[in-house]
Amino acid sequence: MTVEETNLKGCYIIQPNVYKDIRGYFIESFNKKTFNSKLNLDIDFVQDNESQSNKGVLRGLHYQLGKYSQAKLVRVVKGSVLDVVVDMRLDSKTFGKHFSIKLTEANKLQLFIPRGFAHGFIVLEDKTIFSYKCDNYYNIESESGIIYNDNNLNIDWYLPDSDFILSEKDLVLPKFKDAETC
Repeated sequence: MTVEETNLKGCYIIQPNVYKDIRGYFIESFNKKTFNSKLNLDIDFVQDNESQSNKGVLRGLHYQLGKYSQAKLVRVVKGSVLDVVVDMRLDSKTFGKHFSIKLTEANKLQLFIPRGFAHGFIVLEDKTIFSYKCDNYYNIESESGIIYNDNNLNIDWYLPDSDFILSEKDLVLPKFKDAETC
């Protein structure tokens, strides 16, 4: 497994080892001991989530506040997404900055997102399966978010707005300047 820190402190791109032969491939998608050692962390993931979506579905930008904040390890099992994170940590040098990466079943990259980040993704292929681990349980009272098209963030979502499919909840999220910080 190789690890590369992004331009946002504590947010890492992870390339797991992939072993290929004539039968296909084998990948160890997560090993707690190796993960914590390589990232110098003590993460204990407690919940796994998975979604399946078609091209144009945009989920996000979401985050949990306070004692319910969550670190996540995200990856694509099938298909592809553009994954986006925004640093919501008020005391961070990269507060308000974002990072995006294309995660695909072919590149097998993973993204570790520390607590205090908003997270979202747009699906680039039909029937994409997105999987992620969380180090804290979901709590509806502490959920928050930022509207995906905030001009101050200026996120390039790769697809035209006319292709986007969003939930009603995600269409009414606040702008970054009005959002709660971590």
